[in-house]
Amino acid sequence: MQRRKIRVLRIINRFNIGGPTYNATFLTKFLSDEFVTMLVGGFPEEGESDSLHIPRSYGIEPTLLPELIRQPNIISDRKALSKLKSIIKDFKPDIVHTHASKAGALGRQAAIECKVPVIVHTFHGHVFHSYFGKFKTWIFKTIERRLAAKTTGVIAISSLQKEELCWQHKIAPEDKLTVIPLGFDLQQFQQDIKEKRIKTRETYGIADDEIAIAIIGRLSPIKNHSFFIDVMAKVQNHTTKKLKIFIVGDGEERPRIEQKIEKDCPNAPIVLTSWIKDIASFNPGMDIICLTSNNEGTPVSLIEAQACNVAVVSTDVGGVRDIVSEGDTGFICPPNDIDYFAKKILFLTENENNLKKMSQNGWSFVEHKFGYQRLVNDVENYYKEKLREKGYTFA
Repeated sequence: MQRRKIRVLRIINRFNIGGPTYNATFLTKFLSDEFVTMLVGGFPEEGESDSLHIPRSYGIEPTLLPELIRQPNIISDRKALSKLKSIIKDFKPDIVHTHASKAGALGRQAAIECKVPVIVHTFHGHVFHSYFGKFKTWIFKTIERRLAAKTTGVIAISSLQKEELCWQHKIAPEDKLTVIPLGFDLQQFQQDIKEKRIKTRETYGIADDEIAIAIIGRLSPIKNHSFFIDVMAKVQNHTTKKLKIFIVGDGEERPRIEQKIEKDCPNAPIVLTSWIKDIASFNPGMDIICLTSNNEGTPVSLIEAQACNVAVVSTDVGGVRDIVSEGDTGFICPPNDIDYFAKKILFLTENENNLKKMSQNGWSFVEHKFGYQRLVNDVENYYKEKLREKGYTFA
């Protein structure tokens, strides 16, 4: 008699470029034959790049819910909750696994009401500081604590995030939290890397003697592009090298960023590219990739940069210390310390040997630590552990 497959309903906030889309895609595609998975999510917001090409490139066609939007809205939230409950009743999952905040709130509520045996939630980041005022933050924390109490297990994507969720923000007790880092299909970033570097530098007019520096991500206040621009202005004033600077992404902050560039560093060689979907081809053309966020989960852009043998410089936020080898693959800087951040950039720009050595270390650091197969194995073992606690048996 053939054993019934374990049914997993995976719910993601929305299909925009970022870690959650990759995580959900690989867990939908690569779980073993013991599992069957359905992927559900919302559309990207205005200014965000549509990431549906990512699951589709792996042969996955997600179920899309236009009502699953980021901002709280009584009408759309009720519709989304109703649709999620209908999907659960039809699909009959053994596990509902939600990813990120809105999917976590509505998806878990639907699973609770439908009495799904195992309910799992992954925090890809959190909004418990640097996003909202005290009162709104308190509301979000209260909601998350109530949901966590009825959740079978909570996954953090870094050890620091687990500490924040458990001890700093008191979202869930330690025994309910498990750390499972993200995983990615990283081999693509090493394919034809020399040819990609040549083509990208030709496309963007980067001369052989120019150092290309980029920041990649949504143009939103939390990413702190103003700080990046201030750092680049300082570097530009102190470097002996020729630079070309790229801001990759789009979002609501774009007009303000353009105004700041025009006002504070009109002569700086800064290029705003909007979104670039083929980041595996773009990255090799860069020499340094930065991150200046005030809050992060696990920044995908830094993992992808190191996978392309590009040195990174980042603010010390979220899970950055788990994904960057300080002094070997990049530098980690105190948030909002312009002098320190600029000093680390200059350390790399002014000495070719420093830059070359740090760049070469990236691939070996991320290759096994952040590969998708490790992610899949970790999650499969976690699922079975939680199912056993509910009385399921396995051969």
